[in-house]
Amino acid sequence: MERNATQKLIDWNNNKRRKPLIVWGARQVGKTYLIKDMFAEAYYKNNYIYIDCKIEDEIREFCSGTANAEKIIEYISLLKGKKITENTLLIFDEVQECPNIVSSLKYFCQDFRTIPVIATGSMVRIKIQRETHKRGMGENGKFLFPVGKINQITVYPMTFDEFLMNSNKMLYDTIKTAYENKKSLDTKIHRLALEQVYKYLLVGGMPEAVETYIEDDNLFESREILKVLYDNYLSDMDLYQASREAVLRSRNLFSNIYRELNKESKNFSPGLIEAKSKTRDFVTSVQWLTMAHIINQSFQLKEHITTPLMTDNESNFRLFLGDIGMFSYQSGINAASFISNDRDNTLSGIFFENFAANELVAKGHKLFYWKGRSSAELEFIIESDNKLYPIDVKKGRGVLNSLEKFSNHNKFEFAIKVSKNNYDYNEKQKLLTVPFYFIPFVAKDLAEGTMTV
Repeated sequence: MERNATQKLIDWNNNKRRKPLIVWGARQVGKTYLIKDMFAEAYYKNNYIYIDCKIEDEIREFCSGTANAEKIIEYISLLKGKKITENTLLIFDEVQECPNIVSSLKYFCQDFRTIPVIATGSMVRIKIQRETHKRGMGENGKFLFPVGKINQITVYPMTFDEFLMNSNKMLYDTIKTAYENKKSLDTKIHRLALEQVYKYLLVGGMPEAVETYIEDDNLFESREILKVLYDNYLSDMDLYQASREAVLRSRNLFSNIYRELNKESKNFSPGLIEAKSKTRDFVTSVQWLTMAHIINQSFQLKEHITTPLMTDNESNFRLFLGDIGMFSYQSGINAASFISNDRDNTLSGIFFENFAANELVAKGHKLFYWKGRSSAELEFIIESDNKLYPIDVKKGRGVLNSLEKFSNHNKFEFAIKVSKNNYDYNEKQKLLTVPFYFIPFVAKDLAEGTMTV
């Protein structure tokens, strides 16, 4: 399946100043498939070495004893019977089983810069060690994160544009062209595009669930895949939590994201998960789950906003599940609701907010929301090219009531309303209306500082 991250790998590969690459991402988001089956097979056909550190015991044990890149290259060359040159791609997968390989990337960068190296795996344990030992561990330690000696990219669940790119390329091209030309779609095509959004809300972006849907054209079969993946995520928390209490708290936190959002304030409320608990009790769980890219965190901004965006109170935040399919599954809502004619009355607005949050994060945005006095709020505030863009997400055709209150305190380029409405721009109100299916392209333009109307 096509992935946007493939272009990032190509750009890295073509960069004369490239360094060893670490690919971050949650489990089961397709990192190995992307690197090995899509990138390596296309650009290093018959000239790459793939090492699975979980099952290749000899290499794992050897690398655990040295971070010397020259020795590692020599050993792997002899073991695999293949000379490693600047034309050979080295892939270290499941490196959480051998963190010393990550340390060795410093020396690959220093001494063998021309050899392309990619490391990936369940990287949350590596990140935890990095946060714990940001300056290395000196003579008595074993782990040294190669700060400044690596390139990094993050792979997320498939975004809506990727979902459509693989499930209906013609419709994807039509939507992309309409967005680029700042045109609304014909009413019938607009409805067809919205149908795909609703299907994506149900299937989500986990590659296995998407592939099942595409191959079998069966939304309910893909739902069964999601159930398995969801349970696997809960089981995997044993792998990177420090204590039994931390495991239970993280599982409870993960399992209650929908409940947290499906209340009036939407802000994280620890008491909803565990009676008499405080936000500080969940700090470690939030850090670990965000570090693992399982959840996304959005911080509150109030009244007058200054740039760069920074919250004044880290206790006020919202959490979103990193995959909208898992969010829909967690909600417990009947799968048929997403394809029924009555879905607008059945689905709450938080499905669309979680959807938009993930699209923004996948394009590199940090999440912030704005709370004014009374009930005034805007779901997201994005800073792009030193300009502010308030974003409101409406499941229906509602009006943006909070924009005037926001404008009393803040200057902004223009506001963006994401809804089921077709494309439109109101110059007087400085309000851009975009349909749900445009949000991946909006997020990309905002990330690149190329947003126009």
